[in-house]
Amino acid sequence: MLEFGQKTGATAGDLVRDVTEADFMTEVIEASREVPVIVDFWAPWCGPCKTLGPALESAVQAARGKVRMAKVNVDENQTIAAQLRIQSIPTVYAFWQGKPVDGFQGAIPPSQIKTFVEKLAGLAGDGGLGEALDAAEEMLAQGAAVDAAETFAAILGEEPENARAYGGLVRAHLALGQTDQAEGLLAAAPAAIAGSAEVEAARAQLALSRQAAAPSRNCSTAFWRTPTTIRPASTSRSRSMPRARSRAPSRSFWNSSAATATGTTVRPESSSSPSSTR
Repeated sequence: MLEFGQKTGATAGDLVRDVTEADFMTEVIEASREVPVIVDFWAPWCGPCKTLGPALESAVQAARGKVRMAKVNVDENQTIAAQLRIQSIPTVYAFWQGKPVDGFQGAIPPSQIKTFVEKLAGLAGDGGLGEALDAAEEMLAQGAAVDAAETFAAILGEEPENARAYGGLVRAHLALGQTDQAEGLLAAAPAAIAGSAEVEAARAQLALSRQAAAPSRNCSTAFWRTPTTIRPASTSRSRSMPRARSRAPSRSFWNSSAATATGTTVRPESSSSPSSTR
């Protein structure tokens, strides 16, 4: 099985952590060389921090491991706050490859938080999902439908709304002849991708598969169960034709037949009566 992306089983504790001066280098600087790390500088007495913090955590968890978050209490870690010149809170910095690359101060609306996190998630690429998708497509093209289905399913484990993987999984089931499973997947497709080109293509392939199977069953049933009656092309023509009359063989026919059998010569009968014979 291919290995790709971040751990699918990452918990909230893995993605969001409280960080101190003792582990800032490990949890932020070093960790940012693999995945972007958002650092939230906050304090218990800060009102806006109580709103921004949970919103950031939700957005990070929604990214499913493509971004991590470190929370730094400035009251307990004043040295770090001073080194990074934190003058007001909440302040948010984003680190990538060991350096700060983005940030903002103050509370911002959820839509901007989402955009901020998604932008950072894109810095590390797709975590190998693109390569895994290409590999799964190649497996399917070469007839390894079981392996392709497993790979598509693993990708969906990381990105449940990945339209390409979802459509690929449906097509893999169709390649295995599992039309009912394919139909069930299409019926349960997430609303966000149900109308995508990839899922619609898989739906069209299912329809073609159903169509291709239907005629063979119908023809077989019609051939074996439906009696076939052959009728004349036109009944009026048969009525207009004269009916052949049957005639009994003539006496001369019987006589000639008997003569042939006995070798005698049979003379034709005289038209006159016996009494007029000389």
